[in-house]
Amino acid sequence: MAYNFRGREKMKIPICRPFIGKEEKEAVLAVLDSGQLAQGKEVAQLEENFARFLGIREAVATSSGTTALFTVLQALGVKTGDRVVTTPFTFVASASSIVQAGGIPVFCEVDEKTFNLDANRLEEILKANPRIKGMVVVHLYGLPCSMEDILYLAKRYQIFVVEDCAQAHGAELQGKKVGTFGDAGVFSFYPTKNMTTGEGGMIVTSCPQLADKCRMLINHGSHEKYLHQILGYNFRMNNLGAAIGLVQLRRLNQTNQKRRKNAAFYTNQLSGIPWIVTPFEPASATHVYHQYTLRVLQGRDSLRAYLKDKGIGTEVYYPLPLHQQPFLKSILGEQSFPVSENLSREVLSLPVYPLLQQEELEEIVFHIKQFFNLPSIQLLAKEEATWE
Repeated sequence: MAYNFRGREKMKIPICRPFIGKEEKEAVLAVLDSGQLAQGKEVAQLEENFARFLGIREAVATSSGTTALFTVLQALGVKTGDRVVTTPFTFVASASSIVQAGGIPVFCEVDEKTFNLDANRLEEILKANPRIKGMVVVHLYGLPCSMEDILYLAKRYQIFVVEDCAQAHGAELQGKKVGTFGDAGVFSFYPTKNMTTGEGGMIVTSCPQLADKCRMLINHGSHEKYLHQILGYNFRMNNLGAAIGLVQLRRLNQTNQKRRKNAAFYTNQLSGIPWIVTPFEPASATHVYHQYTLRVLQGRDSLRAYLKDKGIGTEVYYPLPLHQQPFLKSILGEQSFPVSENLSREVLSLPVYPLLQQEELEEIVFHIKQFFNLPSIQLLAKEEATWE
């Protein structure tokens, strides 16, 4: 789930700030000094360590989260015309990877509390679409989906489940890490993620045969040099990125805890504001807050402009649901998902990254409270409605 930094204005408190320290720099220099820059021992070590971190058998490093998702869909046999369920409220790669693999996305509405695929609506879709081959379920913003219900239906209808964990490194459901529930999981290591390799991704699975197919696909269809058994791609991770990732993975638990601490501060401070709904976290789940995303029921865009004026970066993830994206509309036609559409008008993500200082958190909260104490808030909300 990538973001284009070009054109972003510099903020006193930006929406994100990658945590790159001395250890990462030393690890990269060591790879540069070795002369072995392409896929090699650092990549293999990251795969091993990441699989151990999740408690899963196989991990396959890739060049991005998007190539990881595309690769695993191909490895699972998605072909032209196959239907694959996913959510309309996510980054485009969750659906575009299905299209690139030859499939057709089938959208399932989301739950307005969790922002994740609504399992209560899923069976109706599976009954109505006998050509559905699988699901891509997205653990959005760092909160796990309701996997028990999803897996029950997947088994009943004999379809695969891929977990899109691009925003959920280390998130847990009932003590089990996401990425380990379905047939496969995919992760992104883009710079803004809970851990990064610069660019990069990871496929994880408990199935050795599926991992083997993925390894061939990302390496020109080859296990043996100059012997290409299937059509493949160059989707490999390099040692420079893996060296960064090895350091990042070692401190992932620590940085996730800092994100959770920052999120708890926001929730404590902002829960009483009538126009704000703070993120929901079920008792069975461990949210890792890739994003701390509010629902702002009135004045969302005015609040965002106000914070920008104070030097505080925010972001709307995502302003246009996937069923309204032009290229998907051209494939799927006109569709309506009211919950997703409403969320796209309400969500606002605040800075939550581990490098935030307490005084910065307090400043953000102070300005949000100031905004909602302005006598003009009702007028601003009305004005905003006329802009839409």
